[in-house]
This record gives sequence, C-alpha cells and structure tokens, in this order.
Amino acid sequence: MKTLILSNRVPFPPNSGYPIVVYNTMKGLLNLGVEITLFSINTNQHRVDVDDIYDPVYDRIKFHSFDLDTEVNLWGAFFNIFSNESYNVSRYYDDDAAKLLENILRETEFDIIQFEGLFVVPYLDVVKTNSKAKLIYRAHNIVFDVWERLAHSERFTPRRKYLQFLARRLKIYETEQINRFHQIFAISEPDRHSILSFGCQIGIEVFPVALDFEKYTIDLSKTSFPTLFHLGAMDWRPNKEGLEWFIDEIWPDIEKLSSELRFYIAGKKMPQHFYDYDSDNLVVEGEVFDAVEFINSKAIMIVPLLSGSGMRVKIIEGMAMKKCIIATTYAAEGLNCENGKDILIADTADEFYRCILQCITHPNRWREIGENARKTAERDHNLATISQRMLNVYQRLVNG
Repeated sequence: MKTLILSNRVPFPPNSGYPIVVYNTMKGLLNLGVEITLFSINTNQHRVDVDDIYDPVYDRIKFHSFDLDTEVNLWGAFFNIFSNESYNVSRYYDDDAAKLLENILRETEFDIIQFEGLFVVPYLDVVKTNSKAKLIYRAHNIVFDVWERLAHSERFTPRRKYLQFLARRLKIYETEQINRFHQIFAISEPDRHSILSFGCQIGIEVFPVALDFEKYTIDLSKTSFPTLFHLGAMDWRPNKEGLEWFIDEIWPDIEKLSSELRFYIAGKKMPQHFYDYDSDNLVVEGEVFDAVEFINSKAIMIVPLLSGSGMRVKIIEGMAMKKCIIATTYAAEGLNCENGKDILIADTADEFYRCILQCITHPNRWREIGENARKTAERDHNLATISQRMLNVYQRLVNG
C-alpha cells in the first residue's frame, strides 16, 4: 500500500497539535507496513531546518518539502478582497510547489493520497490531473467555524467585519471541496455532523487524535501540588484569547486561595504582556523543551478556550498523563468525556473558581479524575487501534 500524505507544515518535531496528529498517523501506518511519502509545505511561521531532522519516523519515509512564505501581506490581503478566493487558503498555494508535487506523482503510482487539513486542498487539482489514487480529506477541524467564533468575540468593529468576511470566504471554499474526494476523515463526532450538514455525499468516518502511550510515562514523585498549568501555542489566537480571559477575569480571585498555589503557563510565541503581568504566583515559562515532562511536573490543567473547533491534542496528552483537566465546553468539544468523572467543565469565572477550589481542598478528587482520564484516553485514542481502522478504510477504497 503506497500512500502520499500532504501536510501544510513539517510534522517534525511533533511538538504541537497538528504535527502530533500527522506524525502519529504516519507512525501507526508504518507499523502496519504502509509505504509513506510525505509532501510538506515548510512555512515561515513554522520553519523547520530539514537537514536537522533526526527522527526514526523520518528515516522510514520518503520526504519532500517546499519552503513557502505564507505570512499575511497587507497588499495581498487587500487585493484578495476583489477576487473570489479565500485568502486564508490561497496563501498556501505556489506554482513551484505544485510542479514539485507533480513530479512526485509522475515518479510514483500511489494507492492513497491523504490531504491533512484544508490548507493543502489547493493542490487537489494537481493531484487529480496526475494520479488515479483514492483521495482522502482529513478534516482537523471546521476551519471557517474557528473564524466565525473569533469574529463573534471581536469587539473592534472593523476587525470584526474583516474576520466575518474571511469566515464567509472560508465557508464557501470549505463546503465546496467536501465532495471532491473519495472519503472524509473527521477528527470528532461533532465535526462529522457539521460536515454532513454541508451536504457531504461521500463516505465519512471519525478518526480522533491517536497517541502512542509508551511516550506518556507518569512519575508522581515529580508532580508538584498545588499547581495549575496551561500549555499551548500562543500564535494560535483562540489559545491567546482564552488565556487572557482567564488571567484577567479569574486568576486574581484564584491566587487568593493559597499563598502556595502557582499557575504555570507555557507555549511558543508567548506575548510579552504575559511576562509583565503583576502576580508573584503566575510563572511564565514560554516554550518548553519537553512538553510531556512539563505536564508531568504539574497537577491541574487549565484550558479556557472561548472559540475553536476540532480536538485539542494537548488535552488528550494531559489525559494520558493522568491530569485533572478543567476546560470550557469549547475546549472539550469532540472528546468522549463525562463532566465530573474524567474531566471538569467550567464555562464561567464562578465555575472555574469552584472547580479549582474543589481540587485544591480535596486532592484525592483531582487524582481520581486524572486516573479516569488516562483510562478514557487509552480507550479512545490508542494509536494501534486507530491506525488499523484507517488501514482498513484504505484497503476498502483501493479494492472497492
């Protein structure tokens, strides 16, 4: 089985949501004997020096990348208004990248070609012209939904109007592409229902985030308490806005609960104003070298997202590390969790306060939720099980 995977960023190292999903997809399929070729757009924002990649998965695949500047350009954004294209998506297309992809398709006859997310879909016509492979679209989230929610929460009118404009363009593009594939993989059940509502007329199955649990080793002797933590890339706007809301509206009351309580925030591209916040108990670590080690060292995970779509990989990693996770309904969207059993849901300042107070005053409570979270993660996000299901779909498409 020869498979070509297209990704909008290089998934090495697998240190955040999208790279982890793509990386583990490849790892699981390789373990089942699938031959994998990876074509990645190497963007300025997430630039990876390909010559410095040292990874066992990388050594087992054929890899091609194309360096592309996808940064927002003022003039490009302005002139895009007078076109029919989605500016969010069109920035990922380049004629030279298309030629490289065309050469790859001419050299190898693939059985399956999998598009990892919306931002590589602009290369669909190139693929259709040069390959007879079965085509799969992996929806990591409902992209326009993220932008609609961001627009809804934006208070500055001109910016809100432009975000609404971008969301409308994205919605048109995203919904028009759905039926151009042979199969859709949704990352969660809510996303599956959304895609069906777009008029999806092809096969669609749910493939959630998969984890290799051998990587997630818990050492309780290194876990400090009472500690709260948040881990997420700050160049993703929903993470930044959610954390700002929590620190401004909730943290001032939380830190009064105990002089020993610490709140650690970590993630790449950390804005300066988080470092400047006036709180002795707030510890800003910025980008951490080892996310699993960071998660292991803290007790209670805070995920205060107010917008977004898809499935939060960092929550699943927290579950794998037996963390008690306190998250908004948005953040927990798509997870098969039960409030009060393997996660705590809080959507208001008062709910966050009560959940955190409960965990601090009853330590056995957060430990019990963490134990249940690990069991849920093992049940729903096992790499071997999900990879085998994916290969079964590949074989059905090729043989059908």
